[in-house]
Amino acid sequence: MRNLKFFNRKSKGLNIDITHRCALECPRCQRQTAFRDKGQKVYGEDVSLDDIKKLAKHYKYFDFCGQLSDPVHHKNFIDILKHLKSVNVGVSVHNASSQKSLAWYIKAWQAYPEAKWIFGIDGLPNESHLYRVNQDGEKLFNVMLESKKYLKQSPIWQYIIFKYNQEHLEQAKQMAEDNDLIFIILQSSRWLSHDDPFMPTNEYKLSWKNG
Repeated sequence: MRNLKFFNRKSKGLNIDITHRCALECPRCQRQTAFRDKGQKVYGEDVSLDDIKKLAKHYKYFDFCGQLSDPVHHKNFIDILKHLKSVNVGVSVHNASSQKSLAWYIKAWQAYPEAKWIFGIDGLPNESHLYRVNQDGEKLFNVMLESKKYLKQSPIWQYIIFKYNQEHLEQAKQMAEDNDLIFIILQSSRWLSHDDPFMPTNEYKLSWKNG
């Protein structure tokens, strides 16, 4: 498995949520547990392009995360990518929402071909919606494959282990290898209790390793 360089403070990078929007309703996401499950609206606003330009003067890398949102739903995201490329600031994009069109993605990739894209598909593409509610995993998988035509580095398939997908790890890993994708496994800690139905069994929490 290839080595990956992730965000760290020494690299003067910025991990940032740039909007408050996401089309997904992942049950253990704070959008649900801290807001919607309590009948509250997820509040927030888009980080302005002007603010991005100011931040880009001080940080050499932007990691567009998806902690409470998905960066693709920022209304000016393509313009943000264009600016960061123009000032030679590195970029990673974490994407799990599948609502954008392929035409939109192509514009985003063309805006910054050197960007690193990480696609969150938790399980085989046809089952990822069991956690990523509202995600079309098969569409997003095909988007990930299409990105190879435009990006200058291989896209990353990020796979969080859940009980429903734990026995499909090897199959997914083979799919990634067959399609020249980087494949990474994540362990979640967002469990509601020790018998959370999404929690994988101990065998998969402790013994499975990236190969």
